[in-house]
Amino acid sequence: MGTTYRSGKYRVERDLLDEEGLEAIAQRKIYSDTHPRLTERLKDSLRCTVPKLKQRIVHSLPVLYWLPRYSIWEYGMPDLISGISVGIMHLPQGMAYSLLASLPPVFGLYTSLYPALVYFFFGTSRHISIGTFAVLSIMVGGVTERLAPDSNFLIANGTNLTAGQVDIQARDLYRVQVAAATTVLGGLIQVVLGLVRFGFVGTYLSEPLVRAYTTAAAAHAVVAQLKYIFGVSPKRFSGPLSLVYTLVDVCSLLTKTHLPTLVVSAVSMTFLISAKELNSFLSPKLPVPIPVELITVMAATLISSYTQLSKSTFFSLPNVHVFGEVVGDAFALAIVGYAISISLGKTFALKHGYKVDSNQELVALGLSNAVGGFFQCYSVCSSMSRSLIQESTGGKTQMAGIVSAVIVLVTILKLGPLFQELPKAVLAAIVFVNLKGMFKQYSDIPQLWRNNKIDLAVWLVTWVATMLFNLDLGLAASIVFALLTVIFRTQLPTYSVLGQIPGTDLYEDIETHRGVREIPGITIFRSSSTVYFANADLYLEALKEKSGLDISKMIIYKRREEAKQRRRERRAERRAQRQAKREKRAQSAMQAAAPETVLSVEEEEAVSRWNDPSSNEGAAPGENGGGNGTVFVIPDSARHADEQGRWEYLKGGAPDCASLGSVSELQDEGSSSEDTLSRDLERVSLGSLGKWTWDVHSIVLDLSTANFIDTVAIKTLRSIFRDFDEISVDVYMAGCQAKVVEHLEVGGFFTESVTKRHLFVSVHDAVLYCQNHRGAPPCREYWSCSPTQPAAHIIPTLTTTSHSIDTINCNTLF
Repeated sequence: MGTTYRSGKYRVERDLLDEEGLEAIAQRKIYSDTHPRLTERLKDSLRCTVPKLKQRIVHSLPVLYWLPRYSIWEYGMPDLISGISVGIMHLPQGMAYSLLASLPPVFGLYTSLYPALVYFFFGTSRHISIGTFAVLSIMVGGVTERLAPDSNFLIANGTNLTAGQVDIQARDLYRVQVAAATTVLGGLIQVVLGLVRFGFVGTYLSEPLVRAYTTAAAAHAVVAQLKYIFGVSPKRFSGPLSLVYTLVDVCSLLTKTHLPTLVVSAVSMTFLISAKELNSFLSPKLPVPIPVELITVMAATLISSYTQLSKSTFFSLPNVHVFGEVVGDAFALAIVGYAISISLGKTFALKHGYKVDSNQELVALGLSNAVGGFFQCYSVCSSMSRSLIQESTGGKTQMAGIVSAVIVLVTILKLGPLFQELPKAVLAAIVFVNLKGMFKQYSDIPQLWRNNKIDLAVWLVTWVATMLFNLDLGLAASIVFALLTVIFRTQLPTYSVLGQIPGTDLYEDIETHRGVREIPGITIFRSSSTVYFANADLYLEALKEKSGLDISKMIIYKRREEAKQRRRERRAERRAQRQAKREKRAQSAMQAAAPETVLSVEEEEAVSRWNDPSSNEGAAPGENGGGNGTVFVIPDSARHADEQGRWEYLKGGAPDCASLGSVSELQDEGSSSEDTLSRDLERVSLGSLGKWTWDVHSIVLDLSTANFIDTVAIKTLRSIFRDFDEISVDVYMAGCQAKVVEHLEVGGFFTESVTKRHLFVSVHDAVLYCQNHRGAPPCREYWSCSPTQPAAHIIPTLTTTSHSIDTINCNTLF
């Protein structure tokens, strides 16, 4: 099948544009116009006008924007149906997830009520359901069990502790205080982060990281519920590998399983799974899902005995004394809860065409947690299952959240006593079934293997770290590893040499494209990442490798030859001075011993040549026994892209008996041979001016991928310009973004020798300038001869004077 190209052509005719020309045409603004001073920005931020005040109030309270525009006829009935559906889900999930937080079930209902009311006023998402969530419940449970273990609340009988008896009321009361304090502190952290515009922090939790983290958290939730499923009491473990220790302890207690509890758990799970599958099958025909969790809870409650609900204080101040012990956990809860909520909120916003403000979401979630903590709630965020129900049943606004909160409130006030003795095995079964969706996320592994190996590594490392190091340490390790993958990808980018697609102004990698050709005499170098301190040295090394120019050896050799040349000049000057003194003494002696002699014209010329040694500079090598022939410095370029270039030189007498040696021989020869070699190098351009011949006369650095540049990278670019200039290779930059040019200006990159005329708007502009400026390149093919082969190949001959290179020709040796 042939390739089909889209029709359409364009032709543009313009002058070559460097940065100075672009600024003149585009009339670039000066730095002070685009970057006002700090005092001006402060004045502008503190300036208060009526429109600005109104905008800030509406931005802080989004409900003032959408509630006046709320249409009861259009949104009222969908929000009512959606709110009832979500409220019915809140009841069993709130009580079940409170077990994960190691709190009495009624506090799960509190958590489903107050935060949802606060989010109604401050939230910007229309579809997420705020309340209990499994992952956060597990994290809160880890804090409460660590600070309020059962061993601290054993019932004392005189001076002895009653074996195995725990003061459950005192333990639960303190655990509620710890959970509330952690929630308030986490909420305050979220509010502060939102006010300082730190909403972007959620972007560091990538989707593979979040999915792996929630999958591992589901495993923690399952292990935490095993004691309720089997009716056993395992020991509590904390720290790394606590999940493994707990699982081993539960397995060791299986012989003590409480059979009635196990039967209730099995029946509940069987009913829930069957009902949910039936719900999925009938969902296209049902206006709202069947509330199977609520039916299960009600049935189990009717079977259990009735008792009075203990009186609880709805409002209480948090225990500030535990803030210092839970600050790390509070920060982890704040970040994880925000990441889950903003990811769900942005998903629904993109689907329904509205915008979610990440910073305002952070403030709204923080206020929901902070206010909820005063009402004995624990940390909340959006729930995936409830949010999907709210969206799929037609919910349009957060008015559905108010309806669900009302249902929870009625349940707490009127039906609360019925749930006091609800079997915990039933709630554990609800947790098990609701975690089924998280365990399906293991299917991400084969998909990521096919799509992106680095994302797969993030997924696996997150899962392993969370399983072994618990949720808090696992989250920290996962974020660090995810950031390291970004650093490594920018530190080790792909470096390439570009070639031109014939007849176009497009340039692609010559190693990955067959239809491109390299521009003779010009090396176009590009990095797939921006240049900064972490990869600046690697950028320089890759440029040397790709260009085939070993600058370090070339510059070292050049400077050594310059030093030799200076020493030779000083020796020649001293010899000339001594010779002049001897001649002067001899002439004085002759004048004193003999009368003045009249010389002929020929004799005067001979004396003149004797007194002026510089007149012999133009003599051919080999005359007067002063030379050993011409030394040809030859770059032996790599024939393949993966081979390194090697510098060699020819030394010897006549060209027909030249011998081939390497530069390294210069370092191995003794002092006597150095003098001979110095005489041999007198006619080489490197020995006089340090010039090399090479088939590359220009290098173009494509910086179109760079979005910033730091001081280390600026120093690296300076060294590139300086080093290549010493070997007569011009360096230009192309495709720099305006921000990069600004960084170069502020960093003092531009000088009298390196100006904005070295920056071009595109690679093609730079290539055309190099071709017009340097013309055709020298001969690209180089051959070397050896004693076993006839020296009939072509090499570049350097015709030089003592201070300049006159011509570069291609001649045969014979």
